Amino acid sequence: MNPLKNKLLNIISILLIIFPFVAQAEKNDRNQPIHIESDRMNVDDAAHVSTFEGRVVLTQGSLRFTAEKLVVTEDAAGNKFCVATGRLATFRQKRDDANEYVEGYGERIEYSTATETVNFYTQARVKRDQDDVRGDHITYSTQTEVFHVSGKPNTGRVRATIQPKNKVEPAPAKTITTKIKP
Repeated sequence: MNPLKNKLLNIISILLIIFPFVAQAEKNDRNQPIHIESDRMNVDDAAHVSTFEGRVVLTQGSLRFTAEKLVVTEDAAGNKFCVATGRLATFRQKRDDANEYVEGYGERIEYSTATETVNFYTQARVKRDQDDVRGDHITYSTQTEVFHVSGKPNTGRVRATIQPKNKVEPAPAKTITTKIKP
C-alpha cells in the first residue's frame, strides 16, 4: 500500500473514532409504516418494483427522504431497498434518546430496511448538530451510527468538522457562614 493512502486511511480511522456519533437512530421507526408522496407513481407488482417521480417525500416514523425520483424494490422477505436520486436527495432521522437529528445529502441515496444502512453518493454529506462530514461516498448505519467516508477516486480527500462539546460546569460550592455570638 502506498504511504499516502496508508496515511489517509489512518486519518480517516482517527476521525471515525473521535466523531461523536454514539447513540442509535430512533428504534421505533423500523416498526412504522412507510408513507410515500409524489407527483407520479408506477407500480409493477409482479417485479415488486415501485417508482415514484416528482417531489417525492418518503416518511417512516422520524425517518424522512426527499428526492426527484425514488425506486423501491421489495424482496421475498418483505425488506425494502430504496434508491433516491435528485439534485440533492435528502435523508433525515431522529436519534434515539436525544432531541437531535442526523441529516444527509447526496445525488443518490440508497437505503436498505434489511441492513438499516444508508449510502450517500456524489456530493455526500452527513450532519449531526454542528458536526459535519463530507466525501464522495458515505455509508451510515442507522442502527449503530457508524460512518465510513471515502473521497473522490483521484484525490481521496474527505472533510470533517467536529465541534467541541459543551462540558457541564460543576455548580460552585456553597459556603455556609455562621455568626458566633460573643
